[in-house]
Amino acid sequence: MNSFQAEAVVLRKWPVHEADEIVSLFTRAHGRIRGVAKAAAKSRRRFGGALEPMTWVSASYVEKPKQDLVRLDACEVIASPLSEPVNYARAAALAFYAEVLEEALPDHDPHEAVFRLTLAVLDHTRGDRIWMPVTYFSLWITRLLGWMPSLTHCTVCGDPFGPNPAWFQPQSDGLVCIRHKNAGSRILSAESLALALRIFQSPIAALASEEWPANRSADLRRFATQALEWHLERRLHAAAALHKLAG
Repeated sequence: MNSFQAEAVVLRKWPVHEADEIVSLFTRAHGRIRGVAKAAAKSRRRFGGALEPMTWVSASYVEKPKQDLVRLDACEVIASPLSEPVNYARAAALAFYAEVLEEALPDHDPHEAVFRLTLAVLDHTRGDRIWMPVTYFSLWITRLLGWMPSLTHCTVCGDPFGPNPAWFQPQSDGLVCIRHKNAGSRILSAESLALALRIFQSPIAALASEEWPANRSADLRRFATQALEWHLERRLHAAAALHKLAG
């Protein structure tokens, strides 16, 4: 058996037996793992509110040979989303982060850049001010996973977009120019293209003071979500809730 103490973000939990819970954790050192928290529903001393999704914790767990699930012994809260009021908008944003990380990250594959991105967006997701961190996360997670297509050139002909908009198409990956869009294409404005490039050049704190109403960069979020869903080969339920919330 091997014992570990690791920083982690809780992604999901679900009950088993009477009081046990299975917990999915994104650990800084060992990537995504799943473990059994014995009597978690009853033991406030060992877990308390530390198993709520998107809680940043210090987790103690034991790995046993030939077993897929670790034994989760304790979690100490470093930062909790419940330390501030959780309204519907913030809950939808947190659910989106958790769903993408749960579905996209392979088991036992550490990814320091994704972990730092997760902590950064959690720190800036407050109250109703969710659209900047959600946009930032959507773009950066797609890029860090290697799924971000070119934002400067058409994937069909290779022509640069320049100051022009681009289009993205259902059931396909990448951006195309006006000559290669089809009837079902969605436009990605030149302003949103420029914003995406700025996001990739700026820390999240540099964008935090700007006004981000729900309609700002909505097309950019739809494009990034479509890219994620294309590679995951499934719909993201929390993304649908965010699109509905944005109007």
